[in-house]
Amino acid sequence: MLINYIRFIISTKYSLLLRGTGCVVLALFLCSCGANLPLQNKTLQEDKDLSATKYSIIFFIHGDGNYAYHDNNGNELNADEVTLENAIKVAEQNPNAEVFIFHQKPRMHFLFFFPLRDGEFYYYRNGKLIANETYWRDKEISNFDLEAEVYNSLKVNNNQKMINVFLYFGHEIPEYGGTDYDESYPDRAFTVHDLASVMKLFANNFSKFDLTVLSTCYGGTPFTIGKLGRFSKTIVASPDNLHLSYFDFHLMARLDINLQDGDVPAFAKRFAQKAFNKLTNDVQTTVSVVVYDVDRVQNYLHSINKVYDQTLNYLKEETQISMTKIEHCDCADIPAYKLPEMNEGIEVFFRSARFGRLKNKQKHSGWECWKYESLNEQPKN
Repeated sequence: MLINYIRFIISTKYSLLLRGTGCVVLALFLCSCGANLPLQNKTLQEDKDLSATKYSIIFFIHGDGNYAYHDNNGNELNADEVTLENAIKVAEQNPNAEVFIFHQKPRMHFLFFFPLRDGEFYYYRNGKLIANETYWRDKEISNFDLEAEVYNSLKVNNNQKMINVFLYFGHEIPEYGGTDYDESYPDRAFTVHDLASVMKLFANNFSKFDLTVLSTCYGGTPFTIGKLGRFSKTIVASPDNLHLSYFDFHLMARLDINLQDGDVPAFAKRFAQKAFNKLTNDVQTTVSVVVYDVDRVQNYLHSINKVYDQTLNYLKEETQISMTKIEHCDCADIPAYKLPEMNEGIEVFFRSARFGRLKNKQKHSGWECWKYESLNEQPKN
């Protein structure tokens, strides 16, 4: 009798446990299928002193890729998570800034069946966390209407001119094609044109960002700077390889001190210099960080626009070209791009790799172009 009673108690406990687990699973499933609202929980803390907000910063952190790496101590890290931590520190340390952080995460499932939200945003105002929500990222087209809606619903409007900064972190953004950019959604395309469209959505109230920081490989191409320059006055980017978590953020914190004079181009040069110093201390590969004055580089971009477009069109059409025959190179290495106005409006920080065939390269033009072998010649003016 005692054994039967114990069995009854145990079976009852397991039954209750399974029911409880089922309820949790059901709740999570219903949450995962819920409406994709801009502010799901309305976790807002109103800050009445909006006049104190003088800077607006937007972080887009692309984490839907292979961003694992090892630091100097051998610790394995995820670059997007390191970048997120740094962005949050910037948000917490700025007493006069609003900071939007959008983190694009890989697709994941609960118990293999129930999809979890793959986007998360944070909104800080004057050092305080105002909102933190998860949301569904767009899975088919590069549409950032939801993020723009969140931004517009929270952005400070205090009738004074604010300094606006846009930062994007990820791997190389394709200039054409763009599929496979997201590991979770390989059919979803993302290109430089799409990023420009994102910037246009967010800059609709002030036409151009004062500063754009592009933390990707090969961001300093004429095509990329030309497209993003439509919505930015100053751009910091790298024409070569650049680890997405390797920009130094110290100057971005306390903008009330580091950007008190409002001189964004000077601030951008200091920011690029600190990033360059960090990289040269940490890596043995090529290091290049460039500041582009968008207005002043227009003469060069107009001069080489036709020949660069011809190259892109050729690469798009020749789908059978082996990728081993296509490579990036310094635009100065191709005669068609080596023009007198090439050096106008840019500040270049460069150090060659400590190894390899280009280890003795002394300088870089600040512009990156495509080099291919198929026609045994490069495009001509």
